[in-house]
Amino acid sequence: MPRRANSIVRFCFEAGVLGFVASALGIVFGIGLMAIMGKTGGTVNGSVMKVIVTWPVIVVPLLFGVIVTILASIGSARSATAVTPLEALRPVEVTDARKAGIVRGALGVLMILVGVVGCVFGASRIPVVIRNSGTNGNDTFYQFALLAAVAGCALFFLGLVITATFWLPVLMRGVGALIAHIGPSAKIADANIRKNPRRVAATGVALLIGVTLVSTVATGAACGKETMGGALDAHYSVDMVASGEGVNRKVAAKIAKVKGIENTLYAPVTSVDMKDQSGATGNSVLVVGVESSAALSKVLRADLSSVNLDEGTVLMPKIDTFSGKEIKLGPTVDLTDSRTATRGPKKGYIDRKITTTLKTVQIDYRKVDTEYQLVAFVNASHFANGDFFAMSHMVIAKVGLDGQSKDGASKSGANTLAKVFEDTQSVLGNSSHVSLKGPAAERQQWNNTINQMMILLVGLLAVAVLIALIGVANTLSLSVIERTRESATLRAIGMTRGQLKRSLACEALLISLVSGVVGVILGTAFGWLGSYMVFSTIGQTAYLFDWKFNGAVLLIAALAALVSSIFPARRAVKTPPIAALAEA
Repeated sequence: MPRRANSIVRFCFEAGVLGFVASALGIVFGIGLMAIMGKTGGTVNGSVMKVIVTWPVIVVPLLFGVIVTILASIGSARSATAVTPLEALRPVEVTDARKAGIVRGALGVLMILVGVVGCVFGASRIPVVIRNSGTNGNDTFYQFALLAAVAGCALFFLGLVITATFWLPVLMRGVGALIAHIGPSAKIADANIRKNPRRVAATGVALLIGVTLVSTVATGAACGKETMGGALDAHYSVDMVASGEGVNRKVAAKIAKVKGIENTLYAPVTSVDMKDQSGATGNSVLVVGVESSAALSKVLRADLSSVNLDEGTVLMPKIDTFSGKEIKLGPTVDLTDSRTATRGPKKGYIDRKITTTLKTVQIDYRKVDTEYQLVAFVNASHFANGDFFAMSHMVIAKVGLDGQSKDGASKSGANTLAKVFEDTQSVLGNSSHVSLKGPAAERQQWNNTINQMMILLVGLLAVAVLIALIGVANTLSLSVIERTRESATLRAIGMTRGQLKRSLACEALLISLVSGVVGVILGTAFGWLGSYMVFSTIGQTAYLFDWKFNGAVLLIAALAALVSSIFPARRAVKTPPIAALAEA
């Protein structure tokens, strides 16, 4: 017993040294990579990245690497030290597999069941959150539901990883039985997969984890972009608004010439206080002066067919954009302009407080300006006769796609709208006196944020996939060493070098593609659930499957698997059959 304990300690010490060296190299590589990105102009939210090395950056990864490596080595150390000298002289047999399998299987199934319950519970609470608190994402009940779903996904996935020894080899055997009909190389690859299912499962799980995480992030990002696009279109009744002190007719003319802009409306605006007959007030109502309802209908997504915007009428929204509830106003409203006005060129300023009573007309249109909850439209004559003093002007622009106005949030529409926004922003330049708002601007900012997060996360997760593919190469290398006599026998009975190489390539492809496909399926499911939990309080959740990204992940995994099989294959065919048989 003491000897075995000493052996286990020696194994753990070697593992700790290995973990320390590998973690140190990883820290150096990571710091160097960040330094290179900073030197080459890498940015985050427009800010240049700087490398700042603190003690947690060094200590935490070192401790984590050492501890994880030691824990991972304990099981192997116990198995190795449990073998007697006599058993070591015979072919390796797996002992106590049934007992270990029962414990592992029971624990994994329990975690899967608890995970499913957590996911279902969290998802089932979202309708209650929406009904009770609307879009209040900070609600405690919502946070509890989100935590339950996240914990459920984690337990479910961990349960799948623990039980992978049982179900992953079965999947590989099923796929292998199909490809075995292709030829002798595929048939041998299928047979080799069946020989050591535990090792194959461990290798496949490493790739499964990386692909699942990458696919989850990509699916969540795609669903988030589409959902936010639809939510923005539902909350806005305009496509783009340029406003500020620098907006004038010259700027409006430039915007109108941007490719993709279908119509524009140049209008004076001012901020007023509102009071209706019931006494309800709404401070800082933005009043926009337009020539007619026909001119407004060209840029506002709303039904204005029954609206006559004459001098005595004010057009007000019917539904509150934030709460979704109806805005109840009286037949008339009082709009008070308390701004300072100028007498004329070089004649000084006067304080004014003019109240104008107008007949209220309400229709269903949503947000027009991000800074004002209520935006009202009046006839431009009220600005000409002095009822309202124009504090500035705005340009409302409507985007057209292939000759059609922009409605909804289709993928092509979102891309086109982003391009129009970029072109309009370039026309306006970097003037601090003009701001470009609307769903195009918000979508662009949201997409940029998601894309930057995607680059960082996918970059980190790609390292995990790369490590898993190195594991595939290691598995093939070990199998080649163990099957030296078998490979020599196959060569002796007529199998060519090319066929033997193809069998190892098929084996690598089988491991990587089966694990990759399962990872994509799981990642898509987790991404959809996460999108529902996060974005359903904002709008109608879009469930997308990113064919291009997931296809690229599987293609890269397949190509990397083929590359990883090259060196083991060269080793397998390098030794002549007679020498290999003699060596074995």
